[in-house]
Amino acid sequence: MIRWNHPEKGMISPAEFIPIAERTGLILPIGLWVMRTACTQLTLWQKNPTTSGWTLAVNISAKQFNQEEFLEQTKKIIKECGIRRNSLKIELTESILVDNIDTVIQKMKQLQKLGIQISLDDFGTGYSSLRYLRNLPLNQVKIDRSFVGNMISNKNDVAIIKVVLLLGEAFELDVVAEGIETEEHFEFLKQLGCKFFQGYYFAYPQKISDIDKTISNIERTATHS
Repeated sequence: MIRWNHPEKGMISPAEFIPIAERTGLILPIGLWVMRTACTQLTLWQKNPTTSGWTLAVNISAKQFNQEEFLEQTKKIIKECGIRRNSLKIELTESILVDNIDTVIQKMKQLQKLGIQISLDDFGTGYSSLRYLRNLPLNQVKIDRSFVGNMISNKNDVAIIKVVLLLGEAFELDVVAEGIETEEHFEFLKQLGCKFFQGYYFAYPQKISDIDKTISNIERTATHS
């Protein structure tokens, strides 16, 4: 999860600066840097038996995805870093579905040939439909946090989550619930049949150095157990 460490204002959330980057076009060099940084990190993790099977997901903006150079840039980075197949996942929002859906599908298929998994983020909040879900070459859909936050008191949100879980099963897609912030959320979703989860209940965004410390602690515990 990218953060901007501002020299005066400290850590700034991507919710604040990404929209500005989108408007100014800075999202393109930022996105390229994030992709290269992610693949470099995967290379390091794959050298460690404890983390060699890890997958890393990267958010890709519609502007970045739709540029002509995106596919070649991604192919070049993957080749240079030598990451294993299916270790990199890109998360796309439904805004990519607005125009040129046939071109989008072809590009997604080419990315999958490179060994990249594809996830549709914020599912159900924008342009998605059964037609898109049927035709898009996806590996995963993510239930938006807006359906999860109030699901315990809102039967309509529960109904939507159930439908997405059934669609995921029918289309053989992994379904991830976003925005899990409490044990109650976690247990409720498990009862609904959800198998994959994301949210602050499990962990807050961390620096790579902090994750590496956690890995070292796990390895030390395993060695002494």
